[in-house]
Amino acid sequence: MESLGRPLILLGAVLIALGLLLQLGPQLPLLGRLPGDLRIERPGFRLYVPLTTSLLVSLALSALLWLLGRLR
Repeated sequence: MESLGRPLILLGAVLIALGLLLQLGPQLPLLGRLPGDLRIERPGFRLYVPLTTSLLVSLALSALLWLLGRLR
């Protein structure tokens, strides 16, 4: 049972962080409107491809996971 405690706490922390990000996401000023994010809007058709935003989120998550790996 002790070996199950740490992963559950980590999963809970990740879920809390994800929930906060989803709640505060629309209030972040540039997220989703960066240069390089493609937006095509036509009558009856809307396409949005957040390339730059995806790269920044990936970079931030990679740095966070690298830092967590170094602390272990």
